[in-house]
Amino acid sequence: MKIDTLALPDSAIDFLKSQGYEKLYPPQSDSVKFGLLNGKSILVSAPTASGKTLIAMLAMLSYLSKNKGKIVYLSPLRALAAEKFTEFKKLEKISIGNKIKTSISTGDFEHIEKNLESSNILILTNEKMDSIIRHGAEWIEEIGLVISDEVHLIGDEGRGPTLEMILTHLKLLDTKPQIVGLSATITNSDEIAKWLDCKLVKNDWRPVPLSEGVCDGGQVTMSDGKTFEVKPSLRGIPIDLGVQCVQEGGQSLVFAATRVSSKSLATKASDIISQFLQKKELSALEKTSKQILAENEHTEIVKTLATLIKKGVAFHHAGLNQKCREIVEKEFRKGTIKLLSSTPTLAAGVNLPARRVVISNINRYNAKIGANRPISILEYKQLCGRAGRPQYDDYGESIIVGNGNTEDLTEYYIHGEPEPIVSKITEDKSLRTHILSVIVINPGIKKEEILEFFLQTLGGLQSSKATLSFAINISLRFLSSQQLIIKKGDRYAGTAFGKKTSMLYIDPLTATYFRDAIDNVSDQRKHTFGFLHLMINCEEFFPKFSLRNKDYESTSLMIENHSTELIEPISEYDCSRSLLALQMWITESTELSLSDTLGIEAGDMHRMVENANWLSYCLREIAKHIERPDLLEEFNDLRKRVVYGIREELLDLVRVKGIGRVRARVLFKHNIKNLDDLEKIPTHKLGEIDKIGSTVANNIKAELKKVRY
Repeated sequence: MKIDTLALPDSAIDFLKSQGYEKLYPPQSDSVKFGLLNGKSILVSAPTASGKTLIAMLAMLSYLSKNKGKIVYLSPLRALAAEKFTEFKKLEKISIGNKIKTSISTGDFEHIEKNLESSNILILTNEKMDSIIRHGAEWIEEIGLVISDEVHLIGDEGRGPTLEMILTHLKLLDTKPQIVGLSATITNSDEIAKWLDCKLVKNDWRPVPLSEGVCDGGQVTMSDGKTFEVKPSLRGIPIDLGVQCVQEGGQSLVFAATRVSSKSLATKASDIISQFLQKKELSALEKTSKQILAENEHTEIVKTLATLIKKGVAFHHAGLNQKCREIVEKEFRKGTIKLLSSTPTLAAGVNLPARRVVISNINRYNAKIGANRPISILEYKQLCGRAGRPQYDDYGESIIVGNGNTEDLTEYYIHGEPEPIVSKITEDKSLRTHILSVIVINPGIKKEEILEFFLQTLGGLQSSKATLSFAINISLRFLSSQQLIIKKGDRYAGTAFGKKTSMLYIDPLTATYFRDAIDNVSDQRKHTFGFLHLMINCEEFFPKFSLRNKDYESTSLMIENHSTELIEPISEYDCSRSLLALQMWITESTELSLSDTLGIEAGDMHRMVENANWLSYCLREIAKHIERPDLLEEFNDLRKRVVYGIREELLDLVRVKGIGRVRARVLFKHNIKNLDDLEKIPTHKLGEIDKIGSTVANNIKAELKKVRY
């Protein structure tokens, strides 16, 4: 099917052609045949890189050419949302009757940005959409098209229930929006389609043919019967497989089980890969290496990455900060990085295809059971889906590194069916959280109506009515006992505390834990360390790093030094490395020091700070609710200290835009300790201070006026 033949305005057709689209891929033409452009709801179950983004774009263009409503594009991850925003922002150039305005919102669950109301394409994370529903934004009724990316993540324990709730709410809207679900190949796609009331478009076509195989002792056996040898070396089979592909002109993506092994695999590959690089590539990589060193603190991980990149290899995991990850992704896309070793998080995030994917180990650490477990078939399919770059390769290869078990691995993973998607909505945490939000959104709701709503979820389709009713009863009892909801006759409503909890977007259990702790706090002293411990101990906080043997002594000392700030007595066995890291962070430890002392990297620290910022805001709001005004300033200060990573004495200085932890400390050392001192110093004198300079000095003075007047 050609782009020319689609029932879209000429301006849309011209735009699509200008983007290089001429013909539709089979999953795309199937979607059109099933009514994509006629407002029909469809679920597309197809492999990675089979053109699902264009399906979304076609649905958007068709909808906006005929309707005045809103389109919501739901993404599971911020990085993916940002990627899609860049892509869909281009649609604003098209003139199709309605002026197209694209907006993105991925964070801050407490506020709804004004620009969302005036935009007609909204790119949102699932959590943000859930928060918007809870806040009862009036424009929800204007939604006419919902595009949900990565629908298969409904089966994910952490984020699945939220996506399931949103889709249930949206499909039950009076306006009956068109739903376009985009999913990886899943076994029970027919069940998901039935639940969403969608037509199923199932197609296994890929733009680049994929062959899968297992390597055992240097012998690779592909699923089509083809075999070939890989020359073993001291570097190990995973790297030998990667190197062989690079020698043949391709790029390799090697998946490692842990962060440590991703770094070690890249290191092993570096010397041999560097021999295949051209002069032009070497000089480009040298520049990239210098950029990494110039823009980051010189932690061990940053120095290693900078050294490896010069040699055409890199590693990628959540410990790297966003700048480093983005540089690695950009260089791999450009083709200058030939071999990338990564933890599996990459497969769930950005799209970085390579000719050959090597799965170095099929085991992953499972934190729930505290041991290694084989990955699921669904996860395996996600990993091998990264093989084959549509613009560059005629084929893609995915190879598992085996150990005398080629037949078993082939049978289970390569020929196996991915596990069916099973709803997690009926689990305790999900149910109490989402029942509360349903009651808050619908005050006066009856128990039968709550049950009726949850029977409309995927969990309702997959469970019996009796089981679901029993689970709902348990949650209602908990919410009532903790004064989150109130029952009048046979109707339920949220209490003020219940409403606040739902709007704050936290687990009701965490809200009650925070409330009870704040209730018992003395008004005579500061509780900084105690509040940090409270936040890190709750279910929502991540990442949590357990103490290593060598950390117990320093933890014990830290508790002793901050004993007056505790809410209740604790021992080192109640603590984690994350607590030590946050305490060090707010006393101005550097990334280098956190990495050397605790083994906590910049990427982890960034996520901890983001999380603690949100949770300290929640603490403040709950304190306000239970009428503890004496604590509000302390929570405000704690939140700023967490965000900036500063001691209390710098709080005044960081109120000025352009002054962060480093500049504030430099100014403080030069006896500029508050805004009065900053106002008194002449601009030229300010510019002479190290890390300031004349341009920054002028900016600081301009920003100071905004703060003061």
